[in-house]
Amino acid sequence: MAIIINPIDPVAFEVFGLPIRWYALAYIVAFVSGFYAMKYFTSRKDAEMPLTKKQMDDFLSYFVLGTILGGRLGYVLFYNLPFFLHHPLEIFALWHGGMSFHGGFLGAIATTFLFVKNQHFKNGSILRNSFKILDILAVLSPIGLALGRIANFINMEIMGRATDSKLGVVFIGQTDIPRHPSPLYEFALEGVALLIIMLILYRKTNLRKYTGALSGIFCILYGVFRIFCEQFRQPDAQIGFLTDWGLTMGMALSCGVIVLGITVLTCALRKNKL
Repeated sequence: MAIIINPIDPVAFEVFGLPIRWYALAYIVAFVSGFYAMKYFTSRKDAEMPLTKKQMDDFLSYFVLGTILGGRLGYVLFYNLPFFLHHPLEIFALWHGGMSFHGGFLGAIATTFLFVKNQHFKNGSILRNSFKILDILAVLSPIGLALGRIANFINMEIMGRATDSKLGVVFIGQTDIPRHPSPLYEFALEGVALLIIMLILYRKTNLRKYTGALSGIFCILYGVFRIFCEQFRQPDAQIGFLTDWGLTMGMALSCGVIVLGITVLTCALRKNKL
């Protein structure tokens, strides 16, 4: 028996007639909570990468811009390029949905390096200091991933493949057959489970002493969890499966993230010269 759910209004509330959507709220809460969590991590006496209040404020600007621009451009390039070539103005219509984790991931990395380069830190190279910050982001990023997947479920986006499992979900008036609630699977693995694992590794091991190790582990675990969840997620209609044996774009991109993670982790543990 499938789980029957009434569709949830994607608009959380209105302010002076302006609709505030759950998706936008998810991003706002993620950035704000991540900012204060990172402030805590970088202000501790044993912080590997201490940042002043001004530096934290500056970094937030870099990170938000990089994540949003990267996420949108990633979706445009990886998932729907032909459509956007014919409708270029739709690139800016973020309220219509369409963000890519892998694009946001690359955008966050690029802007972190740019931030460190512009700060002219006295100690450490640009590469090493960038990975010190990325290690903290690796611990905190699952918060944003979890919130984003909840918003996806509310919006009835990226729903899963048809199923006769008891976990199947039917949105009244929206879906006629039960489907895997794949955003909730990703919430559980890429969000909750990954956050718990990364926090344990940060607090209970000495991995944070190996610059880049936590970043590498995050990439590997995210890639594995995403590939697993892709087994239940319906591929984007405009792309479908990339191969006859079921490869999806999400799987292909996540394989690249895993390779990057293995490379970074190996360098961090063997030489610690990042």
